[in-house]
Amino acid sequence: MTGTIDYATAGPLTRIDPAHEPALADLPSGPVEICRLVRGLVIQPRDATGLGIADERFAENQLRPVDGMIDALLALDPAPLTVPRDPDRRLIGTCRHFAVLSCALLRHRGIAARARCGFATYFQPGYGVDHWITEYRHDGRWVRIDSEILGLSVVATPENLAAGEFLTGGEAWTAFRTGRIDAARFGVHGTDNWGPAEIRGNAIRDLAALNRVETLPWDEWGRMEASYQGRTGPDYDDLIDAIAATCATDEAGPVADLYASADLAVPTTLLR
Repeated sequence: MTGTIDYATAGPLTRIDPAHEPALADLPSGPVEICRLVRGLVIQPRDATGLGIADERFAENQLRPVDGMIDALLALDPAPLTVPRDPDRRLIGTCRHFAVLSCALLRHRGIAARARCGFATYFQPGYGVDHWITEYRHDGRWVRIDSEILGLSVVATPENLAAGEFLTGGEAWTAFRTGRIDAARFGVHGTDNWGPAEIRGNAIRDLAALNRVETLPWDEWGRMEASYQGRTGPDYDDLIDAIAATCATDEAGPVADLYASADLAVPTTLLR
């Protein structure tokens, strides 16, 4: 059975409660302007540490649903989300929070959007660093935008990432399997987590994100834990091959069908 995916409507983690409508009343209509707002709403944990923010606030980066993110933002500052926050009044979150909040606001405006999980090649030269970005549909194609670095000089056009600047998990896996990248150079900055298992994990998270289920970067399900521990074999790599190929087709039906198969759908425990 072939499924369909409407990227202009919210998924379980990007729904916005009507109670939050007043905070979104003046939301811009343009996708870049919407994503630029998020730059003033979220702060990375490493940056928050330098500000001396209370330790208990760092649990904010565990928030999955966007409604929870908005609740946290409004508790810190009741101003509409169109008003940039001072750094110490921003949500403490990862690149995933930048990407998913952007995705939710775009969908709220009826703009087809989706978060993507993979690797950025622009943070450390020669390396692919674990990262999330947002895509939105424009003129028949998906435009890749990195809300976290909008207004910075990290890349020439963060509002329209160039080919190769970001690789989805599936794209990185295909590049690894065809010998075009060294998997040992793909992983999580500041950790020892590098190599094929990191690429496998992000390929599965990206498949989930394409099904409008945007997990936390460290969420694991199915055989992901076994993969990280080196306990999977050729059959699992073949499955990742199928995921990479399916995600590359940009056909919603096969993406939905594959996600519905065993071990790939996100369990309900990770939807709250």
